This record gives sequence, structure tokens and C-alpha cells, in this order.
Amino acid sequence: MHLAHVTLDPAAVVAPVNRRTFGTFVEHMGRCVYTGLYEPGHPSADEDGFRTDVLALTRELGVTMVRYPGGNFVSGYRWEDGIGPRDQRPRRRDLAWRSIETNEVGIDEFARWAAKADIEIMYALNLGTRGVQEALDVHEYLNQPAGTHLADLRRTNGAEKPYGVRMWCLGNELDGPWQLGHKSADAYGQLAAATARALRAAEPGLELIACGSSSSAMPTFGAWEATVLEHTYDLVDYVSCHAYYEEHDGDLGSFLACAADMDHFIDSVVATADSIGARLRSKKKIQLSFDEWNVWYLSRFQKQPPADGWQIAPRVIEDEYNVADAVVVGNLLIALLRHSDRVTAACQAQLVNVIAPIRTEPGGPAWRQSIFHPFARTAALARGDVLRTAVESPSYQTARYGEAAVLDAVATHDGATGDVAIFVVNRDDVRPVQLTIDLTRFGRTVRSAAASTLSDDDIRASNTAAHQDRVTLRPNRQLAVNAGGAQVVLPPTSWTAVRLSTRPHPVG
Repeated sequence: MHLAHVTLDPAAVVAPVNRRTFGTFVEHMGRCVYTGLYEPGHPSADEDGFRTDVLALTRELGVTMVRYPGGNFVSGYRWEDGIGPRDQRPRRRDLAWRSIETNEVGIDEFARWAAKADIEIMYALNLGTRGVQEALDVHEYLNQPAGTHLADLRRTNGAEKPYGVRMWCLGNELDGPWQLGHKSADAYGQLAAATARALRAAEPGLELIACGSSSSAMPTFGAWEATVLEHTYDLVDYVSCHAYYEEHDGDLGSFLACAADMDHFIDSVVATADSIGARLRSKKKIQLSFDEWNVWYLSRFQKQPPADGWQIAPRVIEDEYNVADAVVVGNLLIALLRHSDRVTAACQAQLVNVIAPIRTEPGGPAWRQSIFHPFARTAALARGDVLRTAVESPSYQTARYGEAAVLDAVATHDGATGDVAIFVVNRDDVRPVQLTIDLTRFGRTVRSAAASTLSDDDIRASNTAAHQDRVTLRPNRQLAVNAGGAQVVLPPTSWTAVRLSTRPHPVG
């Protein structure tokens, strides 16, 4: 058994927990929207055609924000196709995913869904095949109160009040040659700057996100961010990051350590942004919006032959997630929280069916994939401030990332309640870890504790429509509490959340 130690100090604050860390992503891709969120003939469908079973799971997942409507889809999207009477809406080719978009669900319907789920919308603009005028038009439709053509059109379409969208993505992955309207960094930077100026003229208080690299493996990574921010630094609030991870060729050890790559990605973008800020003599700090992240078996998708013909809502990248995938997702959340001083928005991609924590069958059930559980528990327990977490852990060698710690962790502290939450992974696929949690610097007594763990003797186990709870969180019975902390045993290849309630030391 490995031995590890975590020391926490309430004064070692990284930043407050930002609720936007727990964002999600809905793209008009595959079955995310149609037969995912929206299925009018489903037994659970509400008056707007939305599946209430999916809505319930979305609320349980704890997501706070949703990026919409893409993704690659947005670079060919005409937003006005999705408003007005449904029987008059055109069907269009979606060139990104080679499918037919019916436009049954447009921005008005989606905004109603987001309101039901109590989720803030992050709206992605089409800067691939469109530009400044279209950005101003959709902003007018969404946010102008009344008295203009598009604001009054929204009211005619049933939304009397503006939607008040605050966060706006200035395009999507325009560094990628696969993207409709792919541009050089210089051309995109100029377009993003022009769009940002126009939007700020319309509504100064918007939060604007410039496209960063579509992955850190892109040959232009770093140089892209530097050029784009030279054009936009004083006009935007965020630069985006996108990252997906998968197990390659049975290399489980590297896969379980891939949060180290996310850490490096974040640190690299922060360093690039800050260097541009220094060159411009700006006191402003650009934040990071990690608005696409997840486990995605991209290599499997790339090997599949193209679908025959043009289908409506085809089954696309409906990855079935196992225990190891869930442990990695939990670890990626640890990395995001660890950087809460600069990563102040994040979106797991996507919400339903498409590389998603929620799966559905048309006319049938909705269920939680394995990756649902670490996200939901982290969203529920992370409160107050993120703490710098001093970890003492053995290490192991990985083929992709070199030396990696067996144990990775992050903690949060809610000063109002005294609660401490610790999120931790054991990356060893053979040996358990006995973890000691030291809270003596809090000057308080631990009065109660609870831990839940996601693990399984079969790390390839997953949830299906027939066996929906094969992989889930279970109480960790190997938890011992003392006045100054706790000890807990972490099974191999596991993710664990520990909640400790504290109270002041008794007087006298």
C-alpha cells in the first residue's frame, strides 16, 4: 500500500470557487439536441417538447452554464433559421458533421430549456462564414429590450424580455483547417477585434472570449494566442482552451496522468497572455475559458467511415465511458479547480449523448454515464475558496508525461460553514493508497466526515441502458476521523470526494 499525505491551510487561498467552472456544452451535433434534450413524442416530454428526465439529470449534474450552439457546427450556422414559426424554418446542410439541421430547436427554444434547467447561456458566434453584422444582429435579438426591429421580432416570437446573455464566444476553433472559415491568427485577430468593438458599442458590459488554440498539439499553439491577443487584449476578457484525452494503445498509466498535460496547457496559455499584457504595459489579466474538455476517443471516431447520405441527428461519437474514464474526468476537474485564479469558466463537452455524461435512447430511458458522478459530486461539494494543496505522494513513470504523482488532489474550504472538501485520485491501477489529511492548521476540531469513492474491480466497467448503475459512487467505509484530520484508503484507479465538517475548539 502506498502512503500519501495532504496538508491544508485555510490561509493558502488560490481563489474563490467559481460556479462557472461547472459549465457544459450543447452543440447541434449528433443526438445532443434531437432525441437528447428535445424529443416531443417521448413519454417524459413537457409542453415544449423537452425531455424532463434529461432535465432532471441536468439539474442533478449541477451544471451552471452552457455553451451553445457549437462547436464546429456554429461556423456554418445561420441563427435566424431557428426563429419564428417552426413550419416555416428551412432545413440546412450541416457541413461540420455532414447531417441535416431541421432548426426545430433554435435560440428561443434553447433559452426556454436553459431557464428550466437554471443554466446561464454562453453564446458562440459564427465568425467562420459570417462576421460583425451577424454578431450585432443576434445580439440585438437576444439582448435589446425593445424598440428595434430584431428586439421586437423576439417579442413577437414569444420572449417579451431580453435574454441578457453575458458571455459571448468570438467564433470557434478558427485555427483548425477543418473549420469552415478557417483563418490565420492575424486574420482572425483582426476580425475578433472588430467584432468585439462592435459588441461593446452595443453593450459595454459583455464578457467576450477570443478563440485560443483548438488543442495544445496544434503546430501554431502559443504563436496563435500571442498574435490573437496582440489584436484583442484590451477588447476581450477571456481566451479559450480546448482539450480532449483518451487512452492510447493500452497505456493506462499515461491516460490516468493526463491532468498533468492540462496543468501544463493552462500554465502555458497564462504565460503567453501575461507576456502580451506586459508588452502592452497593461495591468489587465486575461482569464481562461476552458470551454471544451473531456475524455474523447477521437482516434476511434477518425477510423470510422463517413455516414451514408445526410441524416437528421445521426449517432455520432456516443462514447461509452468506463471507470478509468471517470477517474480521469475527476482528475481534470481537480486541475481546473487548482487553476481557479485564472480558469474562471469551463465547459465539459458535451451534455447529452455526444461524448456526454448523460445518455438517452429515443422513446426510452435516460441514464448517468460513469463520468457523471465525479462532476456531480464536485459541483455539489466545492464551496467557498480553493486551497493550495500540499501533497506528499509517491510517483511513477509514464510514457507520455514522464514522472507523475500517484495521488493528485485539490481542496475547497467554506469559511461560513467550516466545511472542507477534498477531491483526490489514486492513479495506481494495482496498489491502494492510504491518505492522511492534516487539518491542524485550521485550529478547529473535525466533528464529522464522509467519503464516497468511484472504483471497481473491473476498471472497464460502464453503465448501459440495461445496467444503469453498474458504476457509481459508493460510501468509503475505510475512513477514520480524528480531531485534527482524517485517514482514508483509496482503492486502485479511483476518484474520491471527502467532506469534513469542522467546529471551533471548545474553550477551557
